[in-house]
Amino acid sequence: MKVRRVRLYDALALLTAVIVVVLDQWTKAWVVANLGPPGKGTQVSLVGNYLALYYIRNNGAAFSLFANSIVLIVFIVLAIGVISYLYLRMFNTANLGYKLIFGLIIGGAVGNLIDRARHSGYVVDFIFFRIPQIGFNFAIFNLADAAISVGVFLLFVALLFGNLRKPGTQRSEPTPATPSASKSGALHASKEHDAKT
Repeated sequence: MKVRRVRLYDALALLTAVIVVVLDQWTKAWVVANLGPPGKGTQVSLVGNYLALYYIRNNGAAFSLFANSIVLIVFIVLAIGVISYLYLRMFNTANLGYKLIFGLIIGGAVGNLIDRARHSGYVVDFIFFRIPQIGFNFAIFNLADAAISVGVFLLFVALLFGNLRKPGTQRSEPTPATPSASKSGALHASKEHDAKT
């Protein structure tokens, strides 16, 4: 029964990753088709002056970090290694929370890797958040970046506060004395009593 539940949770994690990849690739295709050319096309307002769609090409990592840098390659390899190690460690455990978190992270990573493979190294970014009153402009990002960021944040919270405990980890209770142990204890006590009398 537990094995079936574990496999079901793995399937849900995979489904989460697939949904993230599909939504990410669909939104990127729509942006490329409707908001080009990159860096010069139309800006579509979603929430006043705070949130907009604006198409750019990003040669860096998430949020344009390490653009055109060898550090980017090292960063991606290390991140994939850490995530793979963590997932393999809990592969046979029935913890749905962690598995869905890894589904988000893996889906986001795959979505951006597909972009890099298709577009010779760059990814399509288009979500533009800013607060004009204080002159704050956040880095332009995409749904894959958002999925990775949310997943990493939830993973950090789960590891820090232990909100997603593994099932089966219960408080250890004292083990009752075995019948043979209690008999030997009673026999020892009666011998001591006989010796005193």
